[in-house]
Amino acid sequence: MQMSGAQMVIEALIAEGVDTIFGYPGGAIMNVYDEIYKQNKFQHILNRHEQASVHAAEGYAKASGKVGVALITSGPGFTNAVTGLADAYMDSIPLVVISGQVPMSLIGTDAFQEIDAVGISRSCTKHNYLVTDAKDLPRVLKEAFYIAASGRPGPVHVDIPKDVTAQIEEFNYDIEINLETYKPNIKGNPRQIKKVMEAIAKARRPLFYLGGGVVNSNAAYEVRKLVQKTGIPAVETFMARGTLAHDDELLISMLGMHGSYAANMAMSETDLVIGLGARFDDRVTGKLSEFAKNAGVIHVDIDPASISKLVPADFPIVGDVKNVVLEMLELVDQIDSNKYKTWRNSIKNFDELHPLTFHEDSERLKPQWVIQRTGELLGDSANISTDVGQHQMWAAQFYPFSRPRQWISSGGLGTMGFGFPAAIGVKAATPDKISINFTGDGSILMNCQELMTAVEQKLPVINIILNNNFLGMVRQWQTLFYDKRHSQTDLSVQPDFVKLAEAFGGIGYRVHTKEEFDTALKDAVEKNVVAFIEVIVERFENVMPMVPAGGSLFNMMLLEKKEKK
Repeated sequence: MQMSGAQMVIEALIAEGVDTIFGYPGGAIMNVYDEIYKQNKFQHILNRHEQASVHAAEGYAKASGKVGVALITSGPGFTNAVTGLADAYMDSIPLVVISGQVPMSLIGTDAFQEIDAVGISRSCTKHNYLVTDAKDLPRVLKEAFYIAASGRPGPVHVDIPKDVTAQIEEFNYDIEINLETYKPNIKGNPRQIKKVMEAIAKARRPLFYLGGGVVNSNAAYEVRKLVQKTGIPAVETFMARGTLAHDDELLISMLGMHGSYAANMAMSETDLVIGLGARFDDRVTGKLSEFAKNAGVIHVDIDPASISKLVPADFPIVGDVKNVVLEMLELVDQIDSNKYKTWRNSIKNFDELHPLTFHEDSERLKPQWVIQRTGELLGDSANISTDVGQHQMWAAQFYPFSRPRQWISSGGLGTMGFGFPAAIGVKAATPDKISINFTGDGSILMNCQELMTAVEQKLPVINIILNNNFLGMVRQWQTLFYDKRHSQTDLSVQPDFVKLAEAFGGIGYRVHTKEEFDTALKDAVEKNVVAFIEVIVERFENVMPMVPAGGSLFNMMLLEKKEKK
């Protein structure tokens, strides 16, 4: 079938089963937007900033498990989107981001709104393309979706000059993908899997170390089965929250810089780390030479470059986590779960010694209580997005996650401004769930223009703003490590968040007490429109436990030592 390059983009999106895309039009991508106007197969959500378009696509992808799609224009349109690309790259989120480019004849001439988009995106995408001929568009787009979703997921960038979107060529999407240099290994080596199961059977203090790759591979329920059958306790990384249900007796908690005492001590005392879809990043390991130093290491990952990158693996397995765990389950009968009773009791003692908790305050709401209470009221009915800062860590610590893909946050890049647009994408992907964004008074201002997107698209995201009049996490570090020199972190001058929400057509609440919070949250859920719930919280509350940067996991700063009066 003969059609323009712009029509090819639309037909490819339809063929890939895309139902929602996010974007912002401009001159270089105008031909594609003209074709969007003519079709009715998928929904386009107009964001108010290109960064927000990519974050919304990330939220959609994380919540749905599908490839997220964003459409942007050239020049500043693309540079605005780079933060979203980098965020998706760090967190292995499958995206296809299509950008317009100036016509071929103008590339390299410093034309209006020209930028070397492919050059810029090379370091923060899984793969990228500059399409110079419309004949190549069907193949490129099909490859883009395949690369984004297969192997270790990630963002793929497709840059299309405006004259290429106008070219008329043959469209054939029935193309076999054969990339000689890209063939992800999804099956684990059976002999190595057998060795792994033998090592687990011999271990006295094994520990499951669950990473975001478990969620990406849709392996959470298989992993739950493996954990239960072995009786081996488990810790989750920040990105893996919800892999095990919060009330699972074998789930210790999150580990790492702000992990629980029990989780960090378990990792320090284990004799065998069973790493599934985790990349041993610095926020988890702390001081590498002290990380699980008496333990053997099993490392299962789809990305061979991740294995032994930071921590040497004694039992490396390259493969899709789900496939590997299914094979492990076939050999699980050789493991006696009763063998680990003493080990489980030791971990229980760690938790009793220093439980993950906080000190209540009769005069000022504690942010941890707000998150805990939201979980009590909404639980499984809500999907939880966050921005970045103290509120993010408290949400990871205290929300009662019950399922995978319930937790959507910016992990590797740590992007303030991620939460609100991501929560919009989450709501678009899962309209049956309440979309909550926990945010801070610093983060919310970075993409607050998305109030207009949420109002226009009738996407009722509830933003719970934990307002401490500080850039809280930076302030915490300044308090603990910079002799309380709070340089440029005081946010006492702020907008009226209630009026701000109302100005865009949403609703706003300001609460100071537990009773007011309950009333506001219940009312926001019932009214089903975009909302700001500003909660005035204790200004100098710290996220605890805390492993100082570069410190050992077992050398934590604890709540009792820092907060006891």
